[in-house]
Amino acid sequence: MPREAIPTNFLNAPEVWEALLVKMPYTAMIRNLATMTRVGLLVPLSEAVKTVTSRLLNSDGLKKARVHPIGILAALKTYAAGHGARGQHTWQPVGDVIDALDEAFYLSFGHVEPSHKRVCLALDVSSSMEGGQVMGIPGLTPRVVSAAMAMVHAHTEPQYVMCAFSTKMVSVNVTKRSRLDDVCRAFQRLPFGGTDCAQPMLWAMQQRLKVDAFVTFTDSETWAGVIHPSQALRQYRDSQGPAKAIVVGAVSNGFSIADPNDAGQLDVVGFSTDVPGIITDFIRGDTNADASR
Repeated sequence: MPREAIPTNFLNAPEVWEALLVKMPYTAMIRNLATMTRVGLLVPLSEAVKTVTSRLLNSDGLKKARVHPIGILAALKTYAAGHGARGQHTWQPVGDVIDALDEAFYLSFGHVEPSHKRVCLALDVSSSMEGGQVMGIPGLTPRVVSAAMAMVHAHTEPQYVMCAFSTKMVSVNVTKRSRLDDVCRAFQRLPFGGTDCAQPMLWAMQQRLKVDAFVTFTDSETWAGVIHPSQALRQYRDSQGPAKAIVVGAVSNGFSIADPNDAGQLDVVGFSTDVPGIITDFIRGDTNADASR
């Protein structure tokens, strides 16, 4: 019996959640970690914690459930905070569960399906990336999301190049051995400036790089340069060949960079755990999404 079939008045009983946990799907388990802690099922040294942590550290189980690293990261940040986004519920996080979520984040990299295209991942490193909450995933800042996506690409894409920008390009180094906290700190030390989302295309054109898709992660500031990103993309195409462009404004509630008449451009307003899959499908051409999505 799924949780949705249980009358609400029974969902504060740890015995009910203990029974549900036996065959609870991975995504449901990760989504309900806070609730199971709040009602008293997940407590230190308990069998329930042992069950949860062993499942989180089961690489085959994570792969079968198709749990994306961003989904695990979102659960980790929320659970470790000890309170909901609106502060309605609080819980005392269990250290073993936090550690298991952290390890599961890295374990899940190997389960992400790559696009098998030549991808340029462009990361906004302007100072505004430190503030704001990602629309769609409370508890995450644009800096953390962009760093996590950089790590996912480093682990999964066979052909990629990574660059960082503000009003100009800056060097960045993310490898398969990088840890999330180290990547975030490295980004914080980079020189800050405004946000010019045309820089990645102009840079790739100057470097004569053959790119199938540009994926840009920013917050809510998307254009502060002398040339519009769509125009820079057209110049790149004229110089180096066909390429798609995706811009993710992680904390924005509305912006427009993509040319609505160009099916090779996509704007993503906000962010959620299904966005990485949408981006990969769009790059591969496996979706009917267009620039107005």
